[in-house]
Amino acid sequence: MGLLIIIAALAWLLQGMLGLLQIRNFNKKYTELRRLGRVAIGKKTGKIRAGTVVMFAIDKDARILQAAQMQGVTVFSRVRHLKGFEGRHLLGLTEQEMLHCNQLTRAAIMDALNNCDIILKGGELKVRQSWLERLMPAKK
Repeated sequence: MGLLIIIAALAWLLQGMLGLLQIRNFNKKYTELRRLGRVAIGKKTGKIRAGTVVMFAIDKDARILQAAQMQGVTVFSRVRHLKGFEGRHLLGLTEQEMLHCNQLTRAAIMDALNNCDIILKGGELKVRQSWLERLMPAKK
């Protein structure tokens, strides 16, 4: 029984360390994109299947300078270059221009478009509550 507890604790520590490496990779790429200009981020979370995060470095006219994505189920997912979007206007992207992307990536791109549109119009993004926050409402 003690051996199982030790194995579980080691697995938990390993997952935490790998998660930190994944976050560091994401932050490094975000910083690189941020140096180019503003960054529009979109996500499509997957409950059972892979989740996807896309980031677009944009100029003052919302023209895409560089694009990146992270997609996967595990902590081994890394941020990779997303090809085919440089030079295009972010808010003018069409479904036709996204055909080379899978369905999850397209949904994340649409989220980035929506987020960018709200921010450029002076609005504020709504923070979605986690399932735990919905179970335990905040005290006022």
